[in-house]
Amino acid sequence: MPSLDTVRGWVAFALTWFNLGVLAYFLALNTLYLVFSAVSLACVWQHRRRWTRRELDAVIRSPATPGISLIVPAYNEEATIVESVRALLLLNYPSFEIVVVNDGAKDRTMDVLTAAYGMLPAPASHPQLIRTQPVRSFHRSLVHPELVVIDKANGGKADAINAGINAARHALVCVIDADSILEEHALTRVVLPFIEDPDTVAAGGIVRIVNGSTVEAGKVTQLGLPKSAFATFQVVEYLRAFLAGRTALSAGNMLLIISGAFGLFRREAVIAVGGFRVDTVGEDMEIVTRLHRVYREQGRRDRIVFQPDPVCWTEAPETRQILGRQRNRWQRGTLQVLGYHKRMMANPRYGAIGLIAMPYYLLFEAAGPIIEFLGFAVTLLAYAFGLLNVRFAELLFLSAVAYGAMISLAAVLLQEIALESYPRIRDLLVLSVVGIAENFGYRQLTTWWRFQGMVDYMKKKGDWGTMTRRGFSAA
Repeated sequence: MPSLDTVRGWVAFALTWFNLGVLAYFLALNTLYLVFSAVSLACVWQHRRRWTRRELDAVIRSPATPGISLIVPAYNEEATIVESVRALLLLNYPSFEIVVVNDGAKDRTMDVLTAAYGMLPAPASHPQLIRTQPVRSFHRSLVHPELVVIDKANGGKADAINAGINAARHALVCVIDADSILEEHALTRVVLPFIEDPDTVAAGGIVRIVNGSTVEAGKVTQLGLPKSAFATFQVVEYLRAFLAGRTALSAGNMLLIISGAFGLFRREAVIAVGGFRVDTVGEDMEIVTRLHRVYREQGRRDRIVFQPDPVCWTEAPETRQILGRQRNRWQRGTLQVLGYHKRMMANPRYGAIGLIAMPYYLLFEAAGPIIEFLGFAVTLLAYAFGLLNVRFAELLFLSAVAYGAMISLAAVLLQEIALESYPRIRDLLVLSVVGIAENFGYRQLTTWWRFQGMVDYMKKKGDWGTMTRRGFSAA
């Protein structure tokens, strides 16, 4: 039987190699993010020089510019739906319609829409190309003929989107959240990939946090930072995810997700693959991954693009409970999609999507919480039993903070190049400090929420969850 010193030596040896593995993982992940940031910087700079204001104005005036049907799935959105629709009605685009889908809401969503926009029942004459829960009634606005409201039985967000796609009369459908606001020229900018390349089947824009900003008549009139610490952390998080991550993946046509808050799709392509999947909480990622898969299996070219400048404003969760539910759901959605499309993993048949994008999401998005959580847990155990290499732990922590700060600063720089949105230097300094401060508690919290999401996924537990909104008038 080995002595206590021998066992202690084995444990110390195992801990050393485990810690080295965790350090290598962190270095690989953050180095990859830095590479993404460098690629994104080049892409954003090129994008800004590609289209002049005169060319964008020509797109707006051209009769060849494709029409867009905006699909707005709504469930218990009475706090924000009127302002959201008002913003959509103010969009500067030659031909569009707004299709709000009331997905069996239990609040006054239908009542406030009827009161604000003079909705009256109208006959529905569109085919049910995608199966959905029953549609109860169809309404048109007396004041705004481009506004349509569908009232249907509850079936979830994906089912509501499918009902809107059935009713859409334009070749392109733009899916946005009911708690979101699009900027005036957002459609003009997000449609550009479809004009540039007929192989484009989907495109998305950046989603930004509206908390702390002033919203008047459906427009963000003054940009500010949230008062809530949780919401402020999310400002940096969103900039990093969209401008660094998605811009770089889009450059290699490896994008696996277009945010459900703002995505433009070719209607016939979505219908051809069966519409949005209703048995997942990650329907936005799933439809994009399925489009890539089906097109490659059919030997057809597809292009799915992220555009860095069309902006969609959304209200971020400001409480720990609601934010935790959201991150739990995101993690479960990612795992569901990777499970549904596991045949694509490391499969050369699917090109860069199978060989790069899918392994990246598996190693760094899906498995990340396990590795980070185990790293924290083992470090605490090693400290408790006197086996912690303090210098190694300091190196690991400092490298994580340093890399995280560089990536966050790069994201703030990218948004200034792409959008030039924050007029005050003070706001940029605050965001830079937040990019460092998030390593001291916030990142650990998100790791825990994502870890819980993995556990819930394995237990086949969890649903969409409740997202309480304050409304834009309070923003």
